[in-house]
Amino acid sequence: MQARVADELRQMIISGELQPGSSLSEMTLSENFGVSRTPIREALKQLQIEGLVQVRPRVGTFVAVPSRREVTELFQMKELLEGAAARLLALRGRVPEVDRLQATMQEADEAVRAGDAERYAELVHEFHELIVVGADNSKLVAHYRTLMNQLAYTRLVRTSLAQPGRLSESDHEHHRVLDLILAKDGDGAERVMREHVRRSHQAVMAGIDEQERG
Repeated sequence: MQARVADELRQMIISGELQPGSSLSEMTLSENFGVSRTPIREALKQLQIEGLVQVRPRVGTFVAVPSRREVTELFQMKELLEGAAARLLALRGRVPEVDRLQATMQEADEAVRAGDAERYAELVHEFHELIVVGADNSKLVAHYRTLMNQLAYTRLVRTSLAQPGRLSESDHEHHRVLDLILAKDGDGAERVMREHVRRSHQAVMAGIDEQERG
């Protein structure tokens, strides 16, 4: 029960359905989920450990609001992990994940042509996930999933893609990564993937600046 509640709350936070800073009332959540407050309390403890929830003594429990420093640190880790994953996948050769990456890129190109940022954001997640899974390293995958949850990355992707021209830039950067993976160039794939993550980080920070000014 606690695991199901934690899974559902996690997805609501990651997707942005529960916004950063939102209050999380045990009573309201227990009514919404149709369970007692005990599994709610345990689920919130788990999400606090994962960095998705903040507990303020005598104030309440809230969806975590990552500081600028935390976002930067998480992106630095994302760059390291995804760079390593791109290298490992390139060195594996023509594995099933590479075929799926090509299919994902075709869909992504269509989304860019249609100006469909929402669909493209889904395909961005799929692209990065395939590279990480394709690295065939279970420890890397485990660390990556925790990191993505802490970043609430689905929400941040939308912030990034809202920047003028970022949709087509991101698509072009993905193509460069895929070309190097297809060429089995591990060094090149790692370098270009890391550059791509740095550009994504810059776009996210520009979006956060705009939100704070707005």
